[in-house]
Amino acid sequence: MVNTTFSKEEKAAMRAAAAEAKAAKAGADMEATCLAAIADMTGTDHELAQTLHSLVQENTSLGAKTWYGMPAYTNADGKVVVFFQAAAKFKVRYATIGFQPDAQLDDGNFWPNAYAVTKLTAADQKKLVALLKKAVG
Repeated sequence: MVNTTFSKEEKAAMRAAAAEAKAAKAGADMEATCLAAIADMTGTDHELAQTLHSLVQENTSLGAKTWYGMPAYTNADGKVVVFFQAAAKFKVRYATIGFQPDAQLDDGNFWPNAYAVTKLTAADQKKLVALLKKAVG
């Protein structure tokens, strides 16, 4: 038998997604929501999310919002291109920077769409900026 019960974290993410949709319809400042989500993080998650936010803002035209309660960045059509998932959110050993289908990262028949992140060195940030620029075309 397959367990179809959602974890506490998954349920919280679904509630966050519903609240985000409601806030967006009401005209809420979604960038402020994203910054608040980053501010609520601690330690390495906070540092990584802040670094990603800065790199996105400095190198792309993507808009900030939250997506399932985590920082995310959208194209002009409002579709999520890149997102951050904090390690603490799901009690795992690494954060994730992921790219959605609207990211233009296609490379043949096989390419990564998410990266495990524990630290972002200057060299890592340079690679991430290249990915971000490619993702937005």
